[in-house]
Amino acid sequence: MASQSSLFHHYSHSLASSSTHHVLFSSFVNPSTITFPGATSRLMKAKVIVSQKNSDLRAKSTSSISEPKTSSEVPLLEGLTLPKFYWNETNKLGLEDEILLEGFWMNEEIRKKVKGIRMNLESNEGEKSISPSAYHTALVALVEDVNGSGAPQFPESLEWIIENQLPDGSWGDPHIFMAYDRLLCTLASVVVLTHYKVHSDKVQQGLKYFKENVKTLETENIEHMPCGFEVILPTLLQLVKSLNIDLPDDFPGLQEILARRDAKLKRIPMEVLHSVPTSLLFSLEAIPGLQWDKLQNVRSKDGSYLFCPSSTAFAFNQSKDPHCLNYLNNVAQNFNGGVPDFYPIEFFEQLWIVDRLERLGIARYFQPHIKQILDYVHRNWNERGIGWTKDSDLPDLDDTSMGFRLLRLNGYDVSPNVFKTFEKDGEFCCLPGQTDEGATVMFNFYRATQVQFPGETILDEGKKYATKFLSEKRAANQILDKWIIAKDLPGEVSYALDFPWYASLPRVETRYYLEQYGGGDDVWISKTLYRLHKVSNHDNLELGKLDYNKCQAFHRVEWKRIQEWYSECGLEKFGVSKDRLLLAYFLAAANIFEPDRSQERLAWVKTCALIHALRSTFEDQDQRKAFVHELNNSSTSLNERWLNKNRSREGLLGTLLETLHSFSQSSPTASFDIHDAWSKWLLGWQREGDRWEGEAELLVNMIHINGSHQLSHDLQLNPQYQRLVQVSNQLCHQLRSLQSIKENNSNGSYKGNTGIGEKMQELVQLVLSSNDMDLNMKKTFLTVTKSFYYAAHTDPDTIKSHIEKVLFERVV
Repeated sequence: MASQSSLFHHYSHSLASSSTHHVLFSSFVNPSTITFPGATSRLMKAKVIVSQKNSDLRAKSTSSISEPKTSSEVPLLEGLTLPKFYWNETNKLGLEDEILLEGFWMNEEIRKKVKGIRMNLESNEGEKSISPSAYHTALVALVEDVNGSGAPQFPESLEWIIENQLPDGSWGDPHIFMAYDRLLCTLASVVVLTHYKVHSDKVQQGLKYFKENVKTLETENIEHMPCGFEVILPTLLQLVKSLNIDLPDDFPGLQEILARRDAKLKRIPMEVLHSVPTSLLFSLEAIPGLQWDKLQNVRSKDGSYLFCPSSTAFAFNQSKDPHCLNYLNNVAQNFNGGVPDFYPIEFFEQLWIVDRLERLGIARYFQPHIKQILDYVHRNWNERGIGWTKDSDLPDLDDTSMGFRLLRLNGYDVSPNVFKTFEKDGEFCCLPGQTDEGATVMFNFYRATQVQFPGETILDEGKKYATKFLSEKRAANQILDKWIIAKDLPGEVSYALDFPWYASLPRVETRYYLEQYGGGDDVWISKTLYRLHKVSNHDNLELGKLDYNKCQAFHRVEWKRIQEWYSECGLEKFGVSKDRLLLAYFLAAANIFEPDRSQERLAWVKTCALIHALRSTFEDQDQRKAFVHELNNSSTSLNERWLNKNRSREGLLGTLLETLHSFSQSSPTASFDIHDAWSKWLLGWQREGDRWEGEAELLVNMIHINGSHQLSHDLQLNPQYQRLVQVSNQLCHQLRSLQSIKENNSNGSYKGNTGIGEKMQELVQLVLSSNDMDLNMKKTFLTVTKSFYYAAHTDPDTIKSHIEKVLFERVV
């Protein structure tokens, strides 16, 4: 049985994979011509068989992989076991297994999903981006004909109100009930129909609904109160009274709402409102005593007030400002009668699209779109922060955090000083004057603070603040949000707190997020409820699940191949246990998951196994010297040694030579690069044993070489590259040496070390700062080191859970 110490030692070797994104079908332009790399002649020969037995063969492949063969268990480490079915006793691949390994099956369902999502991303139709709101549509419909006829200037908006009353007499989101949304939308719709004296029957139905359901306001969750609700509802009630509409003067919860209104209006003096953009511009219809000549100073470039149709419609009714009318005309042209909560929203929408695609594990299908989005955001980046659109003069912490994190992770230069805009007296808020902070804002800010470079103290302060905020919310079971009603926001926050960025493996995050993401059921909150169709939709979720399960099936078959190699080499007698091999493969697949990167995964696992075998077999320096001497003298030519098939030298030496020979087939220059990489590691290991710090470099080099990346001489002489190698080696060595701390820790985990944290920041800077080195190449070093960090950070029971979820539990 492997001790906990040796298991951690193994993790340190195994956690060496690349998060570099290999972009599938990045070259195609027309969605109808999607092709998939990796199909070989062997796959083409099997095409006839596949077409004849398509459904049966796939069903057989799936069932043969996923069904446990026995409930017995084998030891993993002290106090922890894994089911024996993870280890395949036959180790033989069937035809369907071979087909999966030779070419990744992309079924028609996945193909259609990719095509559909691509077309959706490229659509410019407003209603394909954001859903219409009855409240905003009603206020736009209240704008009368500029020629004085008394008819609506936007008759299509009035028609939308008439056609979209719900069966129960209300207006609002038809799929979810939230009292704030339904009552506000219903009251506004009643007002506009009464104003134009049309459809009195619908008015009566709406009033009946309001009277019967207004009591639900008192029990509604305050965390979900929409923007400006406390100032908008009282104003709307006054408008109702002026139209002689029969409603009660008081109802449960009204007095609390009025108190909130008074407190909010007092926080921002009128002189500030007229001179500086604030969030109150989103609710102008609810603010008394406005001076329109002064207010034009804070009007947006497109003629709107904070890109809000209802606020801008009210402003036009009061001021007749032609710029406001131009904005409303633009909105009307992009939507079919119903208008949204705010428009445009390109920063907000597009950044969240990238975030969702990445977390769902399907970003590789949409790399051209993602690059276009990030280029656009970077071109329009503002050092004061960004809002939900490029012309916004009111930056917010939410959009700024998401933009900063995604830009920095993708190698764009951005300064963290942008967050000083949102800090005051040690506290951070989304918008000036805001009192009730949302959990998702702090969640996104927390994630942004983790991509920190040395000396960025504002990110240190922000991380502490956001961590405290989220931890307290979690402890109180109060992770609700004022911006979104999500399927499992508590789960998202808990994962981020338990597995900070340094310790988060990509496929583990995706596996959990596929359960947390609500798809089209996620609802956003502004003045009313709305949907972001390109961000939250069932197509994204279904593609994520299909892709995950297809990759997982590929990994399971690949795991059989790893077991064949293990058995043929007899590695068990050299100290490499079956459990250790499984852990190594899990860590490879949790980072390098794309089917067409199989060679990189195999190189990772085999390199880890060989390193451990050498360390287990040759413990003292004399033994190490003898082995290296035998290796050097086994032939005068490295290529001759690898091509010598008579296995005259049995044992670990033969296994090493034959494995390295298989690595050398990846490219014409691979054999030379492999020789240099292993020679360097072997010489250091011979001299220093476990004290040798070259392990990370060897793992990264094997990943790169087997990914057909040449290690050029110029690159290796680059001072920045040399520092990258040095820091990675030091960090991985330090993290591996923490095994004794982990052994003595009651929960078997490592929670942090100041020196390591500072070095991690330097590594992040070396990787993500722009220079003449390839970003994807640099990211491999970061991923290797993060993998070591994961091993030190995570307790054994959690590692077991991750193995089960990532490799053996299908997503349903």
